[in-house]
Amino acid sequence: MPPTIPIIDISTLMTPTTSPSTQLSTAQSLVAACQQVGFAYITNHNLPPLLLESAFRTSKYLFALPLSAKMQAPHPPGSEIHRGYSHIGQEKVSQYAGGREDVGEELREVVDCKESYEIGSENNAEQPNAWLPEETLPHFKEDMLDFYWACDEVARVVLRTLALGLGLGDVESLTQHHSRVNNQLRLLHYPAIAAAELESGRAARMPAHSDWSSVTLLFQDECGGLEVEDPNRPGEFVGVAPVEGACVINVGDLLMRWSNGMCRDSFDDPAYMYR
Repeated sequence: MPPTIPIIDISTLMTPTTSPSTQLSTAQSLVAACQQVGFAYITNHNLPPLLLESAFRTSKYLFALPLSAKMQAPHPPGSEIHRGYSHIGQEKVSQYAGGREDVGEELREVVDCKESYEIGSENNAEQPNAWLPEETLPHFKEDMLDFYWACDEVARVVLRTLALGLGLGDVESLTQHHSRVNNQLRLLHYPAIAAAELESGRAARMPAHSDWSSVTLLFQDECGGLEVEDPNRPGEFVGVAPVEGACVINVGDLLMRWSNGMCRDSFDDPAYMYR
């Protein structure tokens, strides 16, 4: 049987009147999902629906701009700073599939058919944001920073929930190691491409990979497309259909190590992969 992605209602963690036993039960359910599947839907996470709708709408406007306009805020050269716009083919997740870098020239020729825009805190001097001019996309900066900080609040609730479920004693055990300025908001767009390009292996969308961070919050529109690896059948992937009002979370490599192998029995293996 393919894995079932659990749906966890985390509203109990944000309601002061909820009993400690109910909060603990919710937290343990989330930890169990991370251990058994590596992913979970979370609902009632307090991210305002209108803010999420606005983020998707703004993202749609962004990627509909001509390339010359988007290149007014280009991703800096190299891999040190992850900010601004990356055009189709600029990033090659294909060559790091499964955490391997020795993939050979054949895989390095695969074009990742996607474009992205990366945003962080304005307080991170080491990763300065690259913004489009206001006249190119009005209110883009304001809207995205509002969404960034709203997602930060959700992430902190998730981290507190995991700390409680893991029995760490202090619910701030994980949040205290997150400065709040190193989060990364990533807008992604997958433009139309001929099926033959994907079927031939000449192009890919977002190849299978694990995230290096602690946790990732994934928001999908109605198109969906997210797939996760079956933990019992390596190499086989199952679809994760969009659930209205839900956010998908996955554990990254860092939290896997911090939690002494929360998602794997061995530190040598990456956390669960998705694409």
